[in-house]
Amino acid sequence: MQEFNLNLCRQLILIITVMNKAILIGNVGRDPNVKYFEGGRAVAQVPLATTERGYTLQNGTVVPDRTEWHNLVFRNGMAQTVEKYVHKGDKLYVEGKIFTRSYDDQSGIKRYVTEIYVDEMEMLTPKANQPTVAPQAPALQPANPQANTDSEPPF
Repeated sequence: MQEFNLNLCRQLILIITVMNKAILIGNVGRDPNVKYFEGGRAVAQVPLATTERGYTLQNGTVVPDRTEWHNLVFRNGMAQTVEKYVHKGDKLYVEGKIFTRSYDDQSGIKRYVTEIYVDEMEMLTPKANQPTVAPQAPALQPANPQANTDSEPPF
């Protein structure tokens, strides 16, 4: 019996060590920033705020609310859906993978950005605040084909 539990623990550790998944529920901080690329590919970036509610300890110490900001990245069809239907203040449920990238700023200092590449999204804002038009299959045409001619997203 003890041998079985040890093997089960080893299997669970192997499963856990290869998982990269973030699940967030929060509020959109600003309207989506959408860029289009060759071939109709699109990338939307949205900041999402998650807030842990504050509390008061038994000794009277007040621990304030704590808000964390997350950089969400949506690609292709999902980016176009976000562009049409997601707005500042909306509540979203998202699942995705965590990625960190680096770049050199204008001063030559290396900066790091952590982003959530969203795989699944659920809009939680009540329908009264959502458009009444049903979503259609997104067209893969850029809004302004001359606006961005980069062949690859900048990350």
